Amino acid sequence: MIELGLKFTAAYLLGSVLGALVMGRFRGGVDIRTFGSRNPGATNALRAQGFPFAAGVMFIDVAKGILPVALLPALDIPGVGIDPLVSRDLIRYSVAAAAILGHVYPLWHGFRGGKGGATAIGVLFVVAPSIALPAVVLWLAVIAITHYVGLATVSVAVAAPVYFGFTALPEEFGLFIFSAWVAAIITYTHRENLQRILAGTEHRANLLRLRR
Repeated sequence: MIELGLKFTAAYLLGSVLGALVMGRFRGGVDIRTFGSRNPGATNALRAQGFPFAAGVMFIDVAKGILPVALLPALDIPGVGIDPLVSRDLIRYSVAAAAILGHVYPLWHGFRGGKGGATAIGVLFVVAPSIALPAVVLWLAVIAITHYVGLATVSVAVAAPVYFGFTALPEEFGLFIFSAWVAAIITYTHRENLQRILAGTEHRANLLRLRR
């Protein structure tokens, strides 16, 4: 369990590094939490600072999901080793959850983080690479049709456990449970977006105007 605890902590701390604030340091200390929706995610970064800045934010936040899940489960920690009593799947999904939680509730930034979508996509590229690209396509399609980024993110998050429920059970029960947890936390972090959509006050995105 020491191995699990250390790797969970490492993934959480990495997840706590917000791409928006890292990019802000390269732009004279810009903190996009003082702009627009005050959310340190790629969508608000795009509105506040333009496409190149937002692309950098997206790259960092996606990488935070990829790197710990790809590297930590098999890492042999000196003095700790690989615990034979802990399954690699448990470590993989625990590390993945930690990276997302770090992004949403970052230790380094007063627990004021993003909504977890980009980091969750990064995780998906490792735990279920066969559906990562279709997930991105679905995300873009929902934005193109509705112009709501938040709705697109929630749609992908909710679609994942439905898909795994039909295709991965009972063999990949852990993947199904993890994807259901991701769907729950993504829906929770986007609850205000969903409320604004219902009220007709949510900001609409236009994929054809991603320039500046």
